[in-house]
Amino acid sequence: MDFRLTKGEESKKQEFTAFFEGEMKNAPPQFGNGGLEGVYDTEEGFAFHKYMAVKLADKGWLSMAWPKQYGGRDASIMEQVVFDEVRGYYNAPGVDAFAVGMFAPTLMAGANDEQKARLLPPIAEGKAFYCQGWSEPDAGSDLASLTTTAVREGDHYVVNGQKTWTTGAHRAEYMFLLARTDTESKRGKGLSVFHLRMELPGVQVRPVLYMNGKHVYNEVFFKDVKIPAEDLIGVEGEGWALTRQTMNFERSGAGGFSGARRYLEQMIAYAKKTTRNGQPLSKDPNARRKMAEVFIGAEVGKSLAYKIGWMHQKGDFAGLITAASASKLYSTELAQKLANYATEMMGLYGQLEEDPLAPLGGAMSDLYQMSKGATIFAGTNEIQRNLIAWVGLGLPRLKFK
Repeated sequence: MDFRLTKGEESKKQEFTAFFEGEMKNAPPQFGNGGLEGVYDTEEGFAFHKYMAVKLADKGWLSMAWPKQYGGRDASIMEQVVFDEVRGYYNAPGVDAFAVGMFAPTLMAGANDEQKARLLPPIAEGKAFYCQGWSEPDAGSDLASLTTTAVREGDHYVVNGQKTWTTGAHRAEYMFLLARTDTESKRGKGLSVFHLRMELPGVQVRPVLYMNGKHVYNEVFFKDVKIPAEDLIGVEGEGWALTRQTMNFERSGAGGFSGARRYLEQMIAYAKKTTRNGQPLSKDPNARRKMAEVFIGAEVGKSLAYKIGWMHQKGDFAGLITAASASKLYSTELAQKLANYATEMMGLYGQLEEDPLAPLGGAMSDLYQMSKGATIFAGTNEIQRNLIAWVGLGLPRLKFK
């Protein structure tokens, strides 16, 4: 593959950079250092997320890689990767990962024409915000063991059960829900996907707060919630296959690697102006080694992200599963390494977050706390290693008695 961008892709990268460079100056103080906390913790942060969503939609960037028949413009996957790379560098909000990145591909793959016409345009316009109804207290990595039920009664499905670790459920208008429609079924059989309005009677959202008091995650309870039958997505009982298609949608991880590069640049600037033992920290051999290690990791990750985009364009979908797992695993562990190194270099002040003495506005403290969960959500890194072993290397699955 050719790791160089085409002239058209390079031009788009410059356009994306100019846009985010300008718009991120409008971020309110409550957005803080961005990320999930910046978007979901405060009303002001979420309002900025919505503002950015409309701005991106007006440029056609939320749906750039969608087929034209669904309101997109059939942009190349590499253009999408470059967009994700630049947005990740600026840690910019505006792209609802659940609506744009997950539910829209699910609709394209399995919804009927009426559902596509009804549900896709608001997503492309940046006016619909979703959460993901997958994980349960006893069904996280082993998602196929979920127990939330959706039983058909006339023109409705009646939902009962619980979801947990539901990002942004307290802000979302909708949820795409995975539930068991065949109560006698086991594992992936008998599961179905639904479009659910969060305002329906019987839906209750309870916060799961961070130790620092920030509100990103939630528990969601369903008690006799009636979903119209028309909001079943695809064929009843075939939701597991549809969900697996969603999991395999473009996951280059480009934004994670470019974000690491931005953090590294901040660390380099900090090291140059901070004195320790009578000399700039940037001259400390141990600090230099750590920063060089992160730089190498970010460059390797960028190459991997570009390779995933290239594989997608070439139609190498079998290889994509392994490459996407490698990207998720590598980017999250790189973030942890960066956060650990930054905290060590900054010392005690590096643990401060909202304090005038916090270096870099507390960005590294934020990263340190968030990076620990990154190897767990969106498929634990243990699961990613299993997928690489099973799918990529053809190794046998281990059976435990």
